[in-house]
Formats: sequence, C-alpha cells, structure tokens
Amino acid sequence: MKIIYMGTPDFAVAPLKAIIKAGHEVVAVVTQPDKQKGRGKEVQMTPVKECALSYGIPVLQPVKIKEPEAVAQLKEYPADLFVVAAFGQLLTEEILTMPKFGCINIHASLLPAYRGAAPIQWAVINGEEKSGVTIMQMAKGLDTGDMLLKKEIVLDAKETGESLHDKLMEVGAELVVEALPLIEAGEITPEKQDDALSTYAAKLTKEMGRIDFTQDAVSIERLIRGLNSWPSAYTNIQGKTLKIWEADVVAADRVGEPGEVIAIDKTSFTVATGEGALQIKTLQLEGKKKMAVKDFLLGYEMKTGMKLG
Repeated sequence: MKIIYMGTPDFAVAPLKAIIKAGHEVVAVVTQPDKQKGRGKEVQMTPVKECALSYGIPVLQPVKIKEPEAVAQLKEYPADLFVVAAFGQLLTEEILTMPKFGCINIHASLLPAYRGAAPIQWAVINGEEKSGVTIMQMAKGLDTGDMLLKKEIVLDAKETGESLHDKLMEVGAELVVEALPLIEAGEITPEKQDDALSTYAAKLTKEMGRIDFTQDAVSIERLIRGLNSWPSAYTNIQGKTLKIWEADVVAADRVGEPGEVIAIDKTSFTVATGEGALQIKTLQLEGKKKMAVKDFLLGYEMKTGMKLG
C-alpha cells in the first residue's frame, strides 16, 4: 500500500521502520516542527524526521495540520492509508476521510482504557498488571474510533515508564505490519469501543513528579517508576532538588513523619510515608549525575531525622 506516516517521538520510529521493511511505500512522513533544545538552543529534528530522511522519504512539518495549506500539501502525496503514531496533533474530518482506507492509529493501551496522551506512564502509575497496543480506525474524538487489532503484554513488577515504552513500541511495530494487509483485503471486523469503560491518560507535567510523602509508599513507588525517565519523580533535601529513580516499598521499622529519614545503611536510606516506608536505592542530586545511594552517601552526610520535601 501507499502510506502517509504521521509520528514524532521515538515511539513512532520502530513502526515506521517495520512498515518500510514490510515492503509498503511510504510516500511522505508528517511530523512536528523542529524545536530548540538544551542550553545551546540547538535546533533538533524529531526522531521520526531523522528516520524518514535516512530512507529518503519526503518530510512535511506543518505547525497546524488542519490549516488549508497543510491539507493541500497532503493531497500532493496520494496514499491508500494514513498511519498515525504519537503524532501530537488532532486530525480534522477532512483529513480522516482523505485516503481510501482512512486513517489508523497505533495507540499504546488496551482501548477503551487510557485514551489520551500518556497511556504508558499512567498504566505504571496506576499499578496495572497488563497493557498493550491497539490499532484503531481513527474518528472524530480523542482515541474513540473502532478497534481493529489488539495485543496485550504483562507488566513486570519493576516496570518503568521507559521500559514499558520500549516494549510497546516494538509491539506497535509488529501489530501495524500485521494489520496492513488485513485492512487492504477487508479482512478485519472493526469493534466499537464501550465508552462506559473508557479512562483518560492525561498529559504528563513536571509538577506531577513532586513526591507527596503523606501518600502511601506503594503509590509513591509506582509514581517513581511511571515517571522514569520523564519527567521523573523528585523531592527536596536541604534546599536542593533530589530526583528519586529507584525505591523499594518496605515495612517501617520505626515511626516517623512523612518524608523523615528513619534509617540509613551503606547502600540505601529509608523514608517514612503516609503508610509504610520507601527504601531509596538510586537518586540524583541537583547538579549531579544519577547514582546509587551507596555512592551518594560517600560524599553527602545524611542523618536520621532529616526531612525530605
């Protein structure tokens, strides 16, 4: 099939490569505009743009894809199907109905659960036992279209947002390649979503990462894993930001106020929470590199009774 592919971040790269490898003709790629990043404000291409250019595929980067000039650009590349993966802009009805087979989306959840921008991270934060990928026929509305194919995976006990992202990226690549010939042959029966079962995965913000030690240890530990690697969970210690990258839920050996350091050994320190305690294993002090707590303690004096937050 002739395909226009729309995607922006790393998650969308593996499916693009898989579609090309499967022999489909990607006539154009649509991605978000380049942005300035880092202290040097260097302009960086999106991961999908870098991939497309490596294959010699034309790249379109509309600021707003709904604008008439952007729609006109799309029409210059006749395609049978548009494939969308984490593109970052909503498509109008005019665009959704443009190609012969419409538009399909590679969504990183088992719809109708976790519609929205951050389904991967919220699955970890909420302690889900499984997640997966849904190939859906796009329609007006946020991730509300009919489901075409699904594949689920079981989350590991220490799954992070980053590790689940990488797993679902590969699942999405496999599933979309499986779906394409079935769509072309008309051999998929679309399944409507049950809106009553839908949940929403809101966009992540840096502020979400601030740890509230009055919450229970289980919820905080999930937050730490879910926001790894971005935006990360963090607290404060003696006026400096302290990112927490890895922690274990443990029973509190002594009573302490939420956020109080209640135990220290050579490889970790333990913090009281609203229920239970967290044994901190890996962290990153403001201005420093990520490190194991055993290395952190070599250069930073901690005492029981200190407060985080």
